[in-house]
Amino acid sequence: MTFHNLQHIFFDLDHTLWDFDRNSGLAFNSIFKKNRIAVELDEFLEAYSPINMDYWKKYRENRVSKEDLRYGRLKDTFDVLKINVTDEEIDQLSVDYIDHLPNHNHLLEGTVEMLEYLHPKYKLHIITNGFKEVQHKKMESSGILKYFNTVTTSEDVGVKKPDRLIFEAALKNASAKIEESIMIGDNFEADILGAHSFGMPAILYNYYKQEFSPEYHQVLEMKELAKFF
Repeated sequence: MTFHNLQHIFFDLDHTLWDFDRNSGLAFNSIFKKNRIAVELDEFLEAYSPINMDYWKKYRENRVSKEDLRYGRLKDTFDVLKINVTDEEIDQLSVDYIDHLPNHNHLLEGTVEMLEYLHPKYKLHIITNGFKEVQHKKMESSGILKYFNTVTTSEDVGVKKPDRLIFEAALKNASAKIEESIMIGDNFEADILGAHSFGMPAILYNYYKQEFSPEYHQVLEMKELAKFF
């Protein structure tokens, strides 16, 4: 199907356009060398990934603070791996990670081609729960900031997706009407259910290749978005 009367497309950033997993792994590789932390990178990432996802869920639900997330995801991973790392080292790693993350700029396959395809036809925007201090840097270093009219972060608004207030704020920032807008993102709860509860259509970028009801519009690859526009 195609959506009619659209003027504004709102994208999530991490795991939708920006290759978070690849860039995160490169950042960890850099900071472990810098801080002389003896850990096998692949082993660390295997343990870290589900822990990080769980902390982000808690963060969306306001069950942990930003500081809790940044410390806890590292502490819990090292505990699982039974690697002794001091609190001071974890604090330094958490700072270094945020500093190094935007230095890596890999995008998911097809991202630039799709943005080039959509940009002449629509106004493009970002709605992200990611930390404000790094999201703009990620977009700038990866060369995609130029495609977007507005960037709305959860820290700007004070609430996180799926809260309707962040969608409301994003539309206001974009001078967009809900009936002219659509959301595209990888997180079913935050992006898809959040948009739907606000009354905005949405397309799931099914990054993790999970099973979802066919009632939800979804794509497995970025290039598939063209069929909707």
